[in-house]
Amino acid sequence: MITALSFFSVFTFAQDSGSVKKSITGTQIGLFGAEVYNEAKLSEKLALRSQLALYPSLWGGNIYNKTGFALTPAISLTPKYYYNLRKRADAGKNQNNNAGNYISLKVEYLPNWFVISNVEDIYVTPMISFVPTWGLRRNLAIKLGLGVGKILGKENHTQIVPDISFKIGYDF
Repeated sequence: MITALSFFSVFTFAQDSGSVKKSITGTQIGLFGAEVYNEAKLSEKLALRSQLALYPSLWGGNIYNKTGFALTPAISLTPKYYYNLRKRADAGKNQNNNAGNYISLKVEYLPNWFVISNVEDIYVTPMISFVPTWGLRRNLAIKLGLGVGKILGKENHTQIVPDISFKIGYDF
């Protein structure tokens, strides 16, 4: 009985803290890829998300003799500022696993380490992207984000990149 009450009081305190959680590790999948991540607390409202991802590519049509498919890896670091965790806590809303609104700057590197594909001799031009994002994170690990940023690459000119995501995942 005492153990159950202790667990309940700790869970309630953690739920109502209005602060970024210490560390969250999980996996997510969406239309634009799959990823494994860790989100570590830097301060009351700031977290750093590190992520390994596999992004899909699909191409085909009249000018190709077959439909092509590829999976390419990416690594990213994303500082995230959660600006409404205290407001959610004061309103009695759930902010477990950093369920809240945030702004972030995603810095992502796409290396040419390997490509999983049904096409021979395909490669990726290594590039770095910087994408400021506004997003929502809710429990059940639903993440919705929107941003526009820049890509810097060796073999191509600086480009603008949209970052639209809707992902469903699981936090360990």
